[in-house]
Amino acid sequence: MGIVAVAVAGVFGGGWAWLAVGVLGVAGAGWVAGLVLREARTDTVMHMGLTIRPLALGIIWRGDALLVFEGRDDFKGETYYRPLGGGVEFGEGSKDALVREFGEELGAEIKVGDRLGVLENVFTWRDRRGHEIAFVFTAEFVDDSFYRRDEMKILDDPATARWVDVREFRDGSKILYPAGLLELLSADQ
Repeated sequence: MGIVAVAVAGVFGGGWAWLAVGVLGVAGAGWVAGLVLREARTDTVMHMGLTIRPLALGIIWRGDALLVFEGRDDFKGETYYRPLGGGVEFGEGSKDALVREFGEELGAEIKVGDRLGVLENVFTWRDRRGHEIAFVFTAEFVDDSFYRRDEMKILDDPATARWVDVREFRDGSKILYPAGLLELLSADQ
């Protein structure tokens, strides 16, 4: 009896991976085949650096101040700011993702406006490489009381959202991510 083993692997969006192993053998008058499909662990694929993360970010203004959260990268010794939003899940539109993320992060309902642009961001954060495609939209709160809050605790994260005057990003005293966002905002105003 002769045996041939074949292994094929693939990676698809969202960190989903598969491994197929086939075994072919000759038994008597014909071929016998077997196939095993195995789904790899998502975190393994994510750490291999094989994914590009799609994001939806909301630009909400209060006068000249932009709603952002403050983050910290201790490896770089850097405090930075980014508009609220988050990952687009498989099968979800970017506007729907933005509405969902604001609900999860602030318990807030928003109205999503125009798409300002799309930014590609290749970066290092906490000594790990990352790659994102960010869909950037204007947005506004449905409940006006959110505009009267100076700070808002992000519900699913230890971070806090706050209003930061855009001049602090333009003069370089504060860092705004993703890269290219400040230029996109300048073109919009």
